[in-house]
Amino acid sequence: MTEQKAADIRSRSMETEQEPEQDDLPLYMRPAEVKIVSANDLLNRCRLYLSETDCQTILRAYRYADEHHLGQFRKSGEPYITHPLAVASILASWHMDCVTIQAGLMHDVLEDTGVSKKEMAELFGIEVANVVDGVSKLDKLKFRSVQTAAAESFRKLLLAMAKDVRVILVKLADRVHNMRTLGIMRFEKRCRISRETLDIYVPIAHRLGMNHVFRELQELAFLNMHPVRYRVLHDAVLKTREKRKEILERILQETRRALPKAGIRARVLGRDKTLYGIYNTMRDKHIGFREALDIYGFRVIVKTREECYLTLGVLHALYKPVPGRFKDFIAIPKTNGYQSIHTTVIGPNGTPIEYQIRTEEMHRIAEYGILTHWLFNDDGASANEIQARTTAWLQSLLEIQRQSTDSSEFIENIKIDLFPDRIYVFTPKSKIISLPKRSTPIDFAYQIHTDVGNHAAACRINGVESELTQELHNGDMVEITTDPSATPRPEWVKAVGSGKARAEIRQFLRTMKFADSAKLGFDLLKKAGEDISLDIEQIPPAIWESIQKEMGASSRDEFLADLGLGKYVAEAVVNRLAVLMNTRESLEEGQSTVLQKTVEVTGNEGMAVTLASCCHPIPGDEIWGFMRPGKGLSIHRTECSHTVKGKASDPGRWMTAKWAAVPASARFRVPVDITAVNERATVAACITAAAEENSSIVGLTVDQGSGSTCYLHLMVMVHDRLHLARVIRRLSHVKDIQEVRRRTSEHFKGPAAEAAEGQKSSLTSQLNSEDLYADRSGQ
Repeated sequence: MTEQKAADIRSRSMETEQEPEQDDLPLYMRPAEVKIVSANDLLNRCRLYLSETDCQTILRAYRYADEHHLGQFRKSGEPYITHPLAVASILASWHMDCVTIQAGLMHDVLEDTGVSKKEMAELFGIEVANVVDGVSKLDKLKFRSVQTAAAESFRKLLLAMAKDVRVILVKLADRVHNMRTLGIMRFEKRCRISRETLDIYVPIAHRLGMNHVFRELQELAFLNMHPVRYRVLHDAVLKTREKRKEILERILQETRRALPKAGIRARVLGRDKTLYGIYNTMRDKHIGFREALDIYGFRVIVKTREECYLTLGVLHALYKPVPGRFKDFIAIPKTNGYQSIHTTVIGPNGTPIEYQIRTEEMHRIAEYGILTHWLFNDDGASANEIQARTTAWLQSLLEIQRQSTDSSEFIENIKIDLFPDRIYVFTPKSKIISLPKRSTPIDFAYQIHTDVGNHAAACRINGVESELTQELHNGDMVEITTDPSATPRPEWVKAVGSGKARAEIRQFLRTMKFADSAKLGFDLLKKAGEDISLDIEQIPPAIWESIQKEMGASSRDEFLADLGLGKYVAEAVVNRLAVLMNTRESLEEGQSTVLQKTVEVTGNEGMAVTLASCCHPIPGDEIWGFMRPGKGLSIHRTECSHTVKGKASDPGRWMTAKWAAVPASARFRVPVDITAVNERATVAACITAAAEENSSIVGLTVDQGSGSTCYLHLMVMVHDRLHLARVIRRLSHVKDIQEVRRRTSEHFKGPAAEAAEGQKSSLTSQLNSEDLYADRSGQ
């Protein structure tokens, strides 16, 4: 491809004023700069570890893929076959087997050409066809929405991966190359693909222990979503690296001198943070660039497990350790097989230093994870253990699939288990159980066995009687007491933190006998009625018929069964029954003779309780609940126009609600309108101001007013009203902003948050590494 043609292609794909100029981006974001792999390059790489027979089979697969992709081109103008070649080359660099590389070459053949799986199996074998089929999307089937199609495709991928892990390895190689060449795409598409990469493929790479893939995908996603921020941090790190060179060299030499004196031969390596890691640290901890880079990282790689602990003693004698900053992942490995000792010490001039101490074998597994088996022909104990861990995890995917009724529920459950934050708790026999953060004894019980979870009646945490819904912490010892008559309750769905437990609970509730579900619903209703002195058993048939029709149920038992399965909130149903009773008994007076119960809302109830998108209620707002036929309770702000009009026209469907304890990690969307001048500078300043208050902007549009005036419509994420007030106050201090207010109208204008990044194309000179997220509270 000529330089002129590449430039023409880049100029056609640019978003004009909504993204940085391509020439300003790092080299590997420019499509013309990405090296194109030839068939000879691939074969030469394969010959390093495969037989000539295998290489000829791979050549045959290449010719087959080339023939069927003939006439197809990528967005950059290159022949489409360059992409499968690049994917196969990445797989070859991981020393994958012949089947996997053939699948990499043909991974798009089933999806983009008229070839059938049967034909491919006849030519290349059923193994290759199954892997290719597992990677292929479900584009030829018709789904209700794009989201449903994406969920089904991902569901199919994970299920195929559970049967053969090589499916996900091909998909990861495919995603790596797509991310490397994403720069040719429109800005909003880059953002969408990058967000999907961070949400799904980065956690999968982490779960498989593939650290090099995990880091590269994170960096490429950050680069494509936030090119300006990436460039600012990239330049700042380069400048800082020179300033840190002297102290780094001193620490390195002192460490290397201390270890041989104790008879320990080791490799000592410096460890750089990724730009995405620095960015996340700044954002999550609300600190500036200097604070994010204040820790110096080193890896000490020794020969044996025993030397790891000896090295720890030497380093603690050399520098003073920081209390509470020690983790032993050798004794308790992470779920992906990662093992190391982490310790933080105070080095020369008060410099914090983090050491990671591991053996060579641990280092290989930490970097390559499941690929260790192929890259190093490693059949040692650790490699076998990580294979066993991966197999167990993949089998758990099949269990979650078995318990999920549809794709969206499957994805919801699986994403919980994909994210890497874990806690480690103990059984009474000292067996270690790994669970997602915010898990409860219910999650623990289901992790032991489905029957233990289904019949859990009580628990003891560290020897103390505790609630089954109490949050667990690292190091807790948990003991579950079972009872054959105990069964899961609908409220457990909201309490658990693991996808496995949630899927098992829902499955149990769905498969209960219809009569049992109806009885459970009636019991919930009866208990809620007792709180407001309403005798459910005295409800006349006419009232039951009325509420059945409102909720779209064909019978009272069907309605009660839905209630038992958690489709409705018992308190809200009781409130509606009370209103219907009052209307019937005292129609003339128009007054209630029964005390109405207030529903408590935490903001994450799910199907039974939802937050209205018309007014975006947040903790601290006065709220009301509206009983929606067949959909549960919708929560609105008191001043919402729907609330005002609805209470006037149909007061019987509305009930008082209040906020219960909301998890500290919870965030809620709130629309904010800004009147400002100097649009470009203001957008960047707003993003910075929001970050300074531990908030984020997830939606932004700009309307041009008269003269230099512009109107910014933001969607910000906050914890509650106080947090929103701090964000608004910080935004109001931004230069050139004339007014900031929370929107009270019913619709939020504008596309997704990616437009926000594009507004900053001319802001590079105004941002620098020191004040990107600096504290400006003194303004």
